[in-house]
Amino acid sequence: MGSSGKLREVREYEEKMGAKIPMEKRPAFHLSSRIGWMNDPNGFSFYQGQYHLFYQYYPYNTVWGPCYWGHAVSKDLIHWEYLPAALAPDEEYDKDGCFSGSAIELEDGRQMLIYTGVVKKEMEDGSIRDLQQQCLAFGDGLNYRKYENNPVLTFQDLPKGCSPYDFRDPKIWQEEDGTYRIVTCCATPGRDAKIVLFQSKDGIHWENGRQMIQNFDRFGKVWECPDFFQIDGKWVLLTSPMDMLPEGFEYHNGNGTLCLIGEFDEESGMFTPQHDQAIDYGIDFYATQTLRTPDGRRIMIAWMQNWDTTPGYRLEPTSWFGQMTIPRELSVRNGRLYQWPVKELEQIRRNRVSYENVYVNGEMELDGIRGRCVDMQIEVRSADPEHPYEKFVIRFAAGGRYYTMLSYHPRDCIMKIDRKFSGSRRAIIHQRRAEVPSRDGSVKIRLILDRYSAEAFINEGEQTITANLYTDMGAQRITFNALGAVSMNIVKYDLI
Repeated sequence: MGSSGKLREVREYEEKMGAKIPMEKRPAFHLSSRIGWMNDPNGFSFYQGQYHLFYQYYPYNTVWGPCYWGHAVSKDLIHWEYLPAALAPDEEYDKDGCFSGSAIELEDGRQMLIYTGVVKKEMEDGSIRDLQQQCLAFGDGLNYRKYENNPVLTFQDLPKGCSPYDFRDPKIWQEEDGTYRIVTCCATPGRDAKIVLFQSKDGIHWENGRQMIQNFDRFGKVWECPDFFQIDGKWVLLTSPMDMLPEGFEYHNGNGTLCLIGEFDEESGMFTPQHDQAIDYGIDFYATQTLRTPDGRRIMIAWMQNWDTTPGYRLEPTSWFGQMTIPRELSVRNGRLYQWPVKELEQIRRNRVSYENVYVNGEMELDGIRGRCVDMQIEVRSADPEHPYEKFVIRFAAGGRYYTMLSYHPRDCIMKIDRKFSGSRRAIIHQRRAEVPSRDGSVKIRLILDRYSAEAFINEGEQTITANLYTDMGAQRITFNALGAVSMNIVKYDLI
């Protein structure tokens, strides 16, 4: 397959420059950008015996630039191998960026990528807007050729009342009857979000879109990176709204995440939400994408980053920026989205250390409980039910002046992450709180630490709290502290 000069150049550059980054200067088991900048996961799919994950990519700098598609593959969702970049912005219809999209295997065995091609247009008032259209590329899992009739969807295919400037991020799947569907984001001229559903017999020629849902200014403004699937008898719409306003303990990240669970009417194409929640309650989580594994699990991955902290909170100096979350298995229970680290993570667990009924009152450390690549499950309850404890704190990536902390206040039912002592020298977002109800102060926490991140799964995954931390690797201590008496069970593994 031929590839453009731009694609050839980037492939040579990333291979040469990516090889200069030592493995120990990257996350141990989270995918990071091969070189330069990474944002949204794209094309998360299973093809020819491997998981494929593409990503928004600007290899020439560690800040956002005109987007390429980076590419990696894995057999187990934990160990990732870089492949050459898949797409470059090298055609008239995508010259200002190959934005987010998805991937699917066609009946003829080819892998098809569908993505948003971007062209900057000058408006009458002199401002510049991104004209966005949906495009295809076909390949063999390594090399891809863009479709000669791109774009396949333009704003003329949208329902009435949609703007041509916020039409992006197509997520494709195949129905049991063999037809293909896409959900994409678009918006009114006033930038109120809509999700539009398209249908196709062959994945290439698409019928006009039908509006599935409109935001009506409820959850932020423009939405990004939609995903739509059925799980546990419910329909789930995941999306990442921009410019959200907080509601109670939900939606605190501005550019945040939204899970809507409800009913879908196949006839009208309308989706009716019955429940809404943030997908993650931490600081660094955006732009989810899911796939269905061969064994039937629904797995989600996201960009482990917050747009508002990208300039100020990063590893210095570094030639890569951006990493993905641990892939998470999804379920719906009692009308809520639950998340749990993929079972494949257990393959890399070593050196089990466990304690039962540890009495904590004040600060303590436990032999064998330390490290920066750790899978730790903790159960906490009041040691004396007559006198409930007031506060329980785990400090990790701790040493010298550094630590990050996860704390629980049972009286207020508040779980908080705080990384202001993680080594940051910038006044940016460093803490988030989530409401975690508990009748008697009992709470379960599974904490996954990698070199540059922490992901907490609360009460079997009913809520998650995700944050990056760029702390000196010498900070390996983990400590526990309680105000009032706590009884704690703990099981800890190193992740190797």
